Amino acid sequence: MIRKVLVANRGEIAVRVMRSCRELGIPTVAVYSEADRKAMHVRYADEAVFIGPSPSQESYLVIDKIIAAAKQTGADAIHPGYGFLSENAGFAQRCADEGIIFIGPSPYAINTMGDKITARKTMIAAGVPVVPGTESAITSDEEALAIIERIGVPVMIKASAGGGGKGMRLVKDPKDVLSSLRAARSEARAAFGDDAVYIEKYINSPHHIEYQILGDQHGNIVHLFERECSVQRRHQKVVEETPSPLLTPEVRAEMGRHAVAAAAAVNYYGAGTIEFIVDEQLNYYFLEMNTRLQVEHPITERVVGVDLVKQQINIANGGKLPFRQDDLVQRGHAIECRIYAEDPDRNFMPSPGVIRHITEPLGLGVRHDGYVYEGYEIPMYYDPMISKLVVWGSDRDDAIRRMRRALYEYKITGVKTSIKFLERIMENKAFAEGSYNTHFIEEHLEELTTSRECDRTCEDLAVITAFLDHTNRLAAASVKGPEASPKDSPWKSFGRRNSINRL
Repeated sequence: MIRKVLVANRGEIAVRVMRSCRELGIPTVAVYSEADRKAMHVRYADEAVFIGPSPSQESYLVIDKIIAAAKQTGADAIHPGYGFLSENAGFAQRCADEGIIFIGPSPYAINTMGDKITARKTMIAAGVPVVPGTESAITSDEEALAIIERIGVPVMIKASAGGGGKGMRLVKDPKDVLSSLRAARSEARAAFGDDAVYIEKYINSPHHIEYQILGDQHGNIVHLFERECSVQRRHQKVVEETPSPLLTPEVRAEMGRHAVAAAAAVNYYGAGTIEFIVDEQLNYYFLEMNTRLQVEHPITERVVGVDLVKQQINIANGGKLPFRQDDLVQRGHAIECRIYAEDPDRNFMPSPGVIRHITEPLGLGVRHDGYVYEGYEIPMYYDPMISKLVVWGSDRDDAIRRMRRALYEYKITGVKTSIKFLERIMENKAFAEGSYNTHFIEEHLEELTTSRECDRTCEDLAVITAFLDHTNRLAAASVKGPEASPKDSPWKSFGRRNSINRL
């Protein structure tokens, strides 16, 4: 049985993994870079090991340092979270070679599904629908032109080793094929060290729908239903929900069976995600597999009632899944909003800096996975996502209303955030009706990023009142002791006035 877990990650996912470990009574080890000395995951863990300079290439991505930290602290297992080394087959193999349990799938599964071309071939052999296109890497300009002439435009050129929207180009005009091919190869080489690309037919008005998979080391595999991930910006997810407002019960069940077949094709164990592209006629095609925990996993946990991290640990321990497919059902509706330290009104410019005040939303059906706190300085070296706000409702309308309320309560000052942007999404008619696809943000960008006068005024007042509240509390504490505080803070007064103004 696993006795101590090193979490080879940072930010909210590191804290989230540690929470499940604490509930299981398993001690945890944090690793941290120079920029993360005061980070929440360092404070939360039972032990912490410094692993180097702030850039991830010199700390979180250095396998030797992660392995050394595990040995130094006696950690017999490593959870990679997502990003960084989570889908690195070499890291998973190194853990096995060192006698450390990798809380994730086998190196074989990571390798097979991590290469998009190999994954496509594997899915075709397993009978899983794939988007029409090539089955191997493009070897010449002439081959690319011939393929596009055969399947027609529009097409997507994609990096075989890609992810996160890198190494991807949409081609709508045949004359742009060669320039797009060169650009995709160049970006893929820079991002992944591999310039192999392939071509597939572009699906108009696509939906991005993924299925959560769990498999144990005894051959049992189940899906925990779908997540609708079509609210995206530059191929990066912004809002996710489950169940999908698009799918019918029949298509949902059929896609679930294909998702399980996809995982079974590589003898998959651990948590993973089968991603599909779906058109408006509900035709669906395999897109890729993520051989790790996903950012948006909390909405599945809330609707299905399964702690995915605990199941990852159970599977890594050699345990069997405690449920069968027929035991799993969806209850209610959940939505996740990703909160970024960036300014949507200024082309989503990153906004690192010091958090001056934070008020996290609370109440029935609200979950907040974050890692920042008052006085914490958001570093410039990592992804700007600072938290995930998750709500649950009895149905989709209930969940949207709850998310609106939770976003209204969420206050952060000191840095710009995407909270107002997300509020506008929740208020958007197309989103409320569920009639959106992956072009949603692009089509509604102006209305989603245009600050209203009341937004700017409320933001200014929030900064002022948060500062006054903090100052008054310090003054009261110095006079009357640490338990004293103003009877009615400016922040509370501002909240009441703003509520009245909104009525």
